[in-house]
Amino acid sequence: MKLTINARNMSVTPGITQRIEKKTQTMSRYLLSDTEMQVRMRKEKNDDRVVEITVPMGNNVILRSEALDQNLFVAIDQALAKMERQIRKHRTKLAKRLREDAFTEVPEYYEEEKEEEDRKVVRRKTFPVRPMSVEDAIIEMELLGHNFFVFVNIDTERTNVLYLRKDGNLGLLEPEA
Repeated sequence: MKLTINARNMSVTPGITQRIEKKTQTMSRYLLSDTEMQVRMRKEKNDDRVVEITVPMGNNVILRSEALDQNLFVAIDQALAKMERQIRKHRTKLAKRLREDAFTEVPEYYEEEKEEEDRKVVRRKTFPVRPMSVEDAIIEMELLGHNFFVFVNIDTERTNVLYLRKDGNLGLLEPEA
């Protein structure tokens, strides 16, 4: 497992790095050796410490956990515990799906067709949209660890969508009048 640790408004001491490495060793048995784990830490204005952990699992699955506490080590432990539960849940779900599908013979074209029919909105989220430049939107998207970001372009005063392409580059969706 590859571990990346970033911090904003604070420094990463060797003690913090050792704590994270020690706690993530137990998770490495659930993950492939080339899996990347990103740990982002930041200090908020009210002295809270925020720890965000992101693990891309492949097949368009990204696991993410976040914890907030005054004590950085408590926040690290909480975020890692959440992530470990998510990884175990994901691995169990995969194993269960493999066992269920082991003896069924379904053509591939039928599976793709069925997935499209079963799609529905399962979650709605509202968020403030602020005017910003494309460069600021890129930074914001990277800080959040998302693969897309919605913002109001300060130059055109229109809602734009910035997204991460499969080739690793970025795309920008700009609506026409």
